[in-house]
Amino acid sequence: MTQLQINEVAPRDGFQIETTFVPTDEKIRLIDALSASGLARIEATSFVSPKAIPALADAAEVVAGIQRRPGVGITVLVPNLKGAERALAGGVDEINLVMSASDSHGRTNLRMTPEQSLEQFATIVDAVRAHPRGRDLFVNASLSTSFGCPFEGEVPQARVLDLAGRLLALGVQGVTLCDTTGMANPAQVARLCEAALAGFPGTPFTLHFHNTRGMGLANALAAWQAGIIRFDASLGGLGGCPYAPGATGNVCTEDLVHMFEQMGVATGVDLDALLAASARLPALVGHETPGQVVKAGKSDRRYPLPGPSR
Repeated sequence: MTQLQINEVAPRDGFQIETTFVPTDEKIRLIDALSASGLARIEATSFVSPKAIPALADAAEVVAGIQRRPGVGITVLVPNLKGAERALAGGVDEINLVMSASDSHGRTNLRMTPEQSLEQFATIVDAVRAHPRGRDLFVNASLSTSFGCPFEGEVPQARVLDLAGRLLALGVQGVTLCDTTGMANPAQVARLCEAALAGFPGTPFTLHFHNTRGMGLANALAAWQAGIIRFDASLGGLGGCPYAPGATGNVCTEDLVHMFEQMGVATGVDLDALLAASARLPALVGHETPGQVVKAGKSDRRYPLPGPSR
């Protein structure tokens, strides 16, 4: 059975909307702990304007300060060509470009239509491949609202697949299908994943779920049953999109790993290490986190019998 690949996104997707600024040294400490847990990839930050996302204003310092472990890819989100240039200078392993599958969400979140995003991506990919350090850089693109738009409703599957094909034609190597708004259901997930894998064989597709309506783990299971082995997840269930009304955090990393490991599906991740890292999050962000396993313990946890009442 093929081992899953878990991409941890809390340092970027989780921290970006927090009102409490997590100190740079604490971000580095957390990423180093996550890196030691066996995760396949870690989205460490975003090279975005500090004015746009003050919580990630220390992106360059974070990337420069973290330990680099063999086998653990360091990813950053890149919003534009300037961000790609900063990523190349930082020596990361992967850049993640983001666009929306719906016009309304694209204009609201990115101030660009999907067509404009594709034009920008073409420029970025060309610049990356022309750079000496860009030849070995993995370029991934995330398709937001692949399972529904909060303003338009259903996004046709054919549209999502068409955009995925156009991204790959530009030279993007991997595509992430994102349930940005938590609108997906397991049957819908299975259909889209099966169609994507059949239509673009050999392409590394990643699935990115939010737990807005409590279906994050169910959707991840449906994606795995359809043949997906790469998943985004966020420690503690942190995260959320400011332009997706009602959206809550991403599917929780330790809950996702716990589910698959209990099923006998290898993740390569040390769950105890994840739980230890997750237990530190409330102190960093100033509030409780949605993750369940860190509160209840693993399902193989055993308790002593209660003594007789008096």
